[in-house]
Amino acid sequence: MNDHGSQETRRRAGRITGVGVGPGDPDLITVRAVRLISEADVIAYHCAGHGRSIARAAAAPYLRAGQIEEELRYPVTTEVGDHAGGYEGAVADFYAEATGRLARHLEAGRDVVVLCEGDPSLYGSYLHLHERLRGQFRSVIVPGVSSLSAAAVAASVPLVQHDEVLTVLPGTLPDDELRARLAGSDAAAILKLGRTFGKVRSALEQTGLLDRAVYVERAGSDRERVEPLAGVDPDGVPYMSLALVPGRGHREVTKPGVVIVGLGPGDPAWLTPEADAAIAEATDLVGYRPYLARVPVRPGQQRHASGNTVEAERSALALDLAAEGCRVAVVSSGDPGVFAMAAAVLEQAATGGERWASVPVTVLPGVTAAQAVAARAGAPLGHDYCVLSLSDRLKPWQVIADRVEHAAAADLVLALYNPASRSRTWQLAAVADVILRHRSPATPVIVGRAVGRADQQLQVITLAELGGAEVDMSTLVIVGSSATRVAVREGRPVVFTPRHYGEPGEAASSRRLRPRSSTVRPPAGDGGP
Repeated sequence: MNDHGSQETRRRAGRITGVGVGPGDPDLITVRAVRLISEADVIAYHCAGHGRSIARAAAAPYLRAGQIEEELRYPVTTEVGDHAGGYEGAVADFYAEATGRLARHLEAGRDVVVLCEGDPSLYGSYLHLHERLRGQFRSVIVPGVSSLSAAAVAASVPLVQHDEVLTVLPGTLPDDELRARLAGSDAAAILKLGRTFGKVRSALEQTGLLDRAVYVERAGSDRERVEPLAGVDPDGVPYMSLALVPGRGHREVTKPGVVIVGLGPGDPAWLTPEADAAIAEATDLVGYRPYLARVPVRPGQQRHASGNTVEAERSALALDLAAEGCRVAVVSSGDPGVFAMAAAVLEQAATGGERWASVPVTVLPGVTAAQAVAARAGAPLGHDYCVLSLSDRLKPWQVIADRVEHAAAADLVLALYNPASRSRTWQLAAVADVILRHRSPATPVIVGRAVGRADQQLQVITLAELGGAEVDMSTLVIVGSSATRVAVREGRPVVFTPRHYGEPGEAASSRRLRPRSSTVRPPAGDGGP
């Protein structure tokens, strides 16, 4: 046939349209698809040997009387039998026969709609017909809700967020390729499970993704099934199922409970994404007033601010709110588990009996003040170190002095929290005296105040100067060990403690002085905290 004849045939012939009908729910078919289905002269659909078609069932409410139906029985692997060409030969014969049947309708001027489950462009069988017929006839593809989209909705998970990349894979891939592609994926969807389920599960386990994987079966239908993939029995997994691996940005919908978060020392960049998400999802924020002031106000959130020294009352309030069905974020500075609210909330929960027995409590880590000051100064915590609070509000001063004595004798780097307050002014000098019994006066000391904030101050001094240093409750002090060194880089001092510790026996002979009594009493007349 010449070109003029071909054009004339296309003008007189019908149109073939591959229509996505979604995952199976008639309500998930697009308005355009409904119109085309109801107007078509011929409705074609794929099915297996049993004759049932999910695509036709979804489109059934929109079919009209008098339409011609073409059932395209697809030869699945279990039905090939003794075909001389094997599976590939059987499929080739099937498409040749199906193309011929539909072409006769088109040549007669009938419009043909081929129903395709999900979206025709996502592993749709219609594409094989489209490639064979589009050169002769007008061919159109109408998108539909994909099984992937329906499964993500059924599982109530965002597959990808922010800059994450979604990888869509067929379960029929070879084992090594499946593992390789999963290993490099932020998030993944694996289709065509059925008899490939065991291989897919193994690949997920080997790539460390099994605990994030969700199994979805027949999404969007009345037989929908969603559960963690790790617990699925391989026997009976249908072909119409898939596996979802949400990206790491995914978080389960927060349920009522208490989440204790650390804001870090002050720089907003040091707030972890996990803590930020927990704060955003909270209905109520509880915390010390200056710390809550660092959290942006969000519409609808209730803020419960309080003063210092009321940790028990603050914890009880948070637990009561959660018991009433609220999502509560208890806000701490730094890390909530280091001299902060995590211990206070857990202590209250443990002693509250049945009152808070069913309230979930979660602790989320934050950047500590010690880490922040150390990073700004270099790497003074590069070897063993000890963290101590010098506040004697909750423990006797003599306990503090004894612990400083032992830590200094052990030649540990010391990170000292709460070195002074308005009523505690003499303790730091007393601690410096204790440490000087075991360490050289030239030992490097870092004094960091408000690190990570606009008014940050950082000094590198010596142990001999520590007693006279100006400090407050926003200050953290790091006292080096005998191995801590100071170098000058780019015009400023950089403090570091090497990971190695000299030659065997050196520490005992040359790095430690003989300890003396650790008894330290407050100056006469100073009995306040």
